[in-house]
Amino acid sequence: MRALPHGARAYVLCAVLAGAYCAAPAVRPGAAVPWATTALLAAVHAVGSRVRARWPEWCSPVLLAGAFLLPPAAAALVAVPGALLARVERPPAGARRAWRAARLSLAVWAASCAFAALDGPGTLSALWALGDGAQAPAGQASPGAPGFPYALAAAVAAALVLGLTATALEGGVLVTAERQSPRAAWWGRLPGALAPYLVHGPAGLAMAVLWRSPYGPAAALLVLLPMYVCACGFVLYRRESAAHQATIRALVQAVDIKDRYTRGHSERVGRASAMIARELGMSGDRLEALRIAGILHDVGKLGVPTRLLRKNGPLTPDERRVIELHPEYGDEMVRGIGFLGEARAAILHHHERLDGSGYPYGLAGAQIPEFARVVAVADAFDAMTSTRTYRRARPVPTAVEELRRCAGSQFDPRMVRALTRALDRHGWHAAVTADAPEERGNVPADAFPEPAPPLVRAAAPGTSDDPGGPRPGAGGPGGGP
Repeated sequence: MRALPHGARAYVLCAVLAGAYCAAPAVRPGAAVPWATTALLAAVHAVGSRVRARWPEWCSPVLLAGAFLLPPAAAALVAVPGALLARVERPPAGARRAWRAARLSLAVWAASCAFAALDGPGTLSALWALGDGAQAPAGQASPGAPGFPYALAAAVAAALVLGLTATALEGGVLVTAERQSPRAAWWGRLPGALAPYLVHGPAGLAMAVLWRSPYGPAAALLVLLPMYVCACGFVLYRRESAAHQATIRALVQAVDIKDRYTRGHSERVGRASAMIARELGMSGDRLEALRIAGILHDVGKLGVPTRLLRKNGPLTPDERRVIELHPEYGDEMVRGIGFLGEARAAILHHHERLDGSGYPYGLAGAQIPEFARVVAVADAFDAMTSTRTYRRARPVPTAVEELRRCAGSQFDPRMVRALTRALDRHGWHAAVTADAPEERGNVPADAFPEPAPPLVRAAAPGTSDDPGGPRPGAGGPGGGP
């Protein structure tokens, strides 16, 4: 544990001692523990943890079956072998294994206590008695009537207790060892972490009911088959998602290398685009697609000669026309990336203006795709509020006032109002981190730098250090050519 901070060492040690204390009654002389059931469940969980180490929660029904079938102290022991034998990818391996065993033991113990408090064992005993062939007297429980629904409710409650305990304990180690904020470690993780246990609870109950049925433990283990298939699908989804993020990061880092003067701009445009999207009521896949649209909006600058992006003198009309081809270059570059969806429209049309004076196609009003109208506002806002080598950042209120002035001619007023509401609610933090983890509860911050211009420049429009100045003949701010 030498690599761990002192606070994390103390936290892990306390968890290990608490787990040992909860499991101690099971090993006391004379304790009535069904060791055969305990050992078999522990072995199944250990094998499952080795088979699918990257998503060990797929065999959570085994732990819950232990919580339903065994006394709390014995149930706490079910998780120990699997936690100690599971693969550890980062040091310190010993501390991580001990922590995992303590965390799961405490979570299963809490779930077993909750199930017992709700009289789940008594309800299961009645179901087992009926399963043995006894005729249910009138008014008593049967598998399709009050007894089973009550057992199911108790099982789901116990599963939620298991998930809540495990997540709360994990949040503590993230705070002490990883230095995460309490809000990110706990509140940001709870909703997503608890959802799977709504499925694990019924699966664990099914295992417990079948375990003591005439078909025995072999039938109970069949419940794990669909869980394993789901785990495989989940892992494939995570890998595909990681590949998508890697593709996006590679594209934007290439832009960043090409034009190093506006580092972080793309990331901030993605964040501002997501803020607008939330105010417009978007969520889920559309929200994520719009965030990616903001991140990738200037990827077409990879097709623009570097000498033009970095030119220190005035741009000639021909050079400006070349730079103004970058939306079309970007659309061509991402044409084969199927997961982008509506994001492609924003990449192609984010320089269109509501009055039709934009480019590349001079679209006007509702002809401009919604994603493009969102990204245009986010792009211009970040350009105004970012410091460049040639000028200092504008204050946020000044930038918002400029957006309002140009609403209706250059920008969609609805998007400007949405950004204003989002800024009033959440504020604006220009600092971004390239490797920040993605959080589903907040706008993800993946470093996606991009060249983007100011709204107003001291230099004359048409110079290479004024890539975002007003286009000749068209007033108002712009997010860059």
